[in-house]
Amino acid sequence: MASERKLTVEELGGRTVVSTGTPWEPVIGYSRAVRRGPAIAVTGTIGLEGDGTCPASAARQMRLALETIVAAVEALGGVREDVVRTRIFVTDISLWEEIGRVHGEFFGDLRPATTMVQVSRFVLPEAVVEVEADAFVETA
Repeated sequence: MASERKLTVEELGGRTVVSTGTPWEPVIGYSRAVRRGPAIAVTGTIGLEGDGTCPASAARQMRLALETIVAAVEALGGVREDVVRTRIFVTDISLWEEIGRVHGEFFGDLRPATTMVQVSRFVLPEAVVEVEADAFVETA
């Protein structure tokens, strides 16, 4: 399960960042998620199993990606309900319903603004879906 992935949180340049330890983060120079003030931005996230492999099912990939996104938001002091926008990238738009159904299970009651577009491929050829998210954390 994606939530079993070790998350690290640190302060960098006036913002709080989360890393999930993927091999791409240090090479490309990005964080899984960044919080500055009440805003949290979660980078494009593919669904990986705990061993780093990509499952064959589009629905499973989507579920794992969303679990990772929610875990990153939580690591930065937010909750699932703080997610206000998602962007879904797929390599085969005919999978929209399978992928969308999982999104609906996670966020249906919240109905964040979302976009789904088809792209040619991802870094891992077996990945069929990648998701970005933005969250806004109300401060007390």
